Amino acid sequence: MFNSLLEQHHYLGYEQPVGEHLKYLVWSHGRPVACMAWSSAPRHLGSRDRYIGWSAEARRRNIRFIAYNTRFLILPWVRVPHLASHILGRVTAALPGDWERMYSHPVYFAEDLHRSRPFSRDLLPRGQLGSDGPDNGPGQRRSDESTKPPHKRGARAGIDPALSRTAE
Repeated sequence: MFNSLLEQHHYLGYEQPVGEHLKYLVWSHGRPVACMAWSSAPRHLGSRDRYIGWSAEARRRNIRFIAYNTRFLILPWVRVPHLASHILGRVTAALPGDWERMYSHPVYFAEDLHRSRPFSRDLLPRGQLGSDGPDNGPGQRRSDESTKPPHKRGARAGIDPALSRTAE
């Protein structure tokens, strides 16, 4: 059901994740209302690496402690104010424990790239979790301004001191 809902209703469709991943299907009153997918983090993401201040060696050692939000969908028939922020908060609270149960290691940092355009509403108010500005993200081609994908902002939640800028 999760895969089908994403394929049918998410603008990027569904793609089978590679590596470690978790899928959350959110229900209310016996009906699905949202889908959220997390996977192991991409090896190189400029805004994240600059924010944390990792050396290449620190990134190599710590990349497994980051989960990357690959898909987030509120189903089209659902109209609940602030639902996206509520789901994101609940899922990121459960994510470390769920990840550790599934993969026998924790995650300390949850990445979410949300697009501020072309959508009329942002997932979270600007600056709520921080941003380092535009980033093409994993799998995006770099090109001239006229053909770039919509602007992305990196939102981060749950950083652990062990992965902070001073940790090497």
